[in-house]
Amino acid sequence: MQCQIIQDSFLERRLSDPYVIEHDGEAVGYGLVPNKYYEHTVCEFYVAPPHRRSALPMFRTLLEVSRARHIRTQTNDPLLLLMLFDCASNITADNVLFADRFTTSLPRPPGAVARAKDKRNEEWVIEHGGHIAASGGLLFHYNPPYGDIFMDVEQRYRQQGFGSYLVQELKRACYEMGKIPAARCGPDNAISRRTLEKAGMLPCGRVLQGDVTLTR
Repeated sequence: MQCQIIQDSFLERRLSDPYVIEHDGEAVGYGLVPNKYYEHTVCEFYVAPPHRRSALPMFRTLLEVSRARHIRTQTNDPLLLLMLFDCASNITADNVLFADRFTTSLPRPPGAVARAKDKRNEEWVIEHGGHIAASGGLLFHYNPPYGDIFMDVEQRYRQQGFGSYLVQELKRACYEMGKIPAARCGPDNAISRRTLEKAGMLPCGRVLQGDVTLTR
């Protein structure tokens, strides 16, 4: 997919049950159904390209065998997205995904000092007048080399450029580690979205979930 896959670590952390898809005794694909978070939900599905013409019946068999009741996918996963629209209803979005699209040169807010909290440069704060104005960091447990940016700005410092400047610095730190910055926010979180966009992070997809309807 060449993008951040936010549930990619579920299998390694044993948070998903894997299903092998076979055709004439040959393994041609797989599916993942989480067993802790998003239970009874197909979150990953793959079929080798030569067998893609049979992807839909294979997916419906996966739904029946796993007894999954929901389907969850990123819109930048074309195969599972098609399965979602073919096999689900009541589709909703709960996350907007962001990728770095351009480099910014945002000025540091007057009187502010940005610094890393640890030697790994994974957690940062911005101080202003002896107070923590903003804090954030990078998470690498989803699917390296993507670093998931998170941040929070204290109420009295909001809409003054602290958040976007922090995102800019976290992007820089991420690249210095040889990693790729990524981010997400809720679809209704307009403030976080504007902050990310101002720092060069633009929407690249959404996370959708729907209820299985096998009769379709």
